[in-house]
Amino acid sequence: MTDSLFFFLASLTLLCALMVVISKNPVHSVLFLILTFFTISGHYILLNAQFLAAVNIIVYAGAIMVLFLFVIMFLNQSQERVRTATISKFAGVTAGGLLFIVLVAALRDASVQTYDPETFDSQIGMVENLGKVLFGDYLLPFELASVLFLVAMVGAVMLGKKEEGEKHF
Repeated sequence: MTDSLFFFLASLTLLCALMVVISKNPVHSVLFLILTFFTISGHYILLNAQFLAAVNIIVYAGAIMVLFLFVIMFLNQSQERVRTATISKFAGVTAGGLLFIVLVAALRDASVQTYDPETFDSQIGMVENLGKVLFGDYLLPFELASVLFLVAMVGAVMLGKKEEGEKHF
């Protein structure tokens, strides 16, 4: 049962993530991204990390997606069609190919562990253990992510700022 649910969620996650990239309408891309976050939360529940699933839904599918929709509607970019240069397409395909190679190399060395009742710890995904790991071993990446979010907020404000003499439609 769990295996079939995992494969269903994995295929749905990949399909939604692919639709985020393929969609021409930015609002549709954001909606597919919300679906992707919900399916990733399903993966967290399968991993017994209920807190991460709830935080993923509240923070990402809630607040961040509302921010994305606000910026898309605020900038009103849907009327302008920008032609993509050939070099940009080549750079995107190259970056995607390199990411795929890294992913295959990482998965080749990964080991899949099975369920062992003697070593199973039901508290592994709980808040206390997550906090110890997050603020202990991963403190630097956690702080760098917060700085990245701060820079993204400042960038959104700067993009939305109107210059003097600009017409307001």
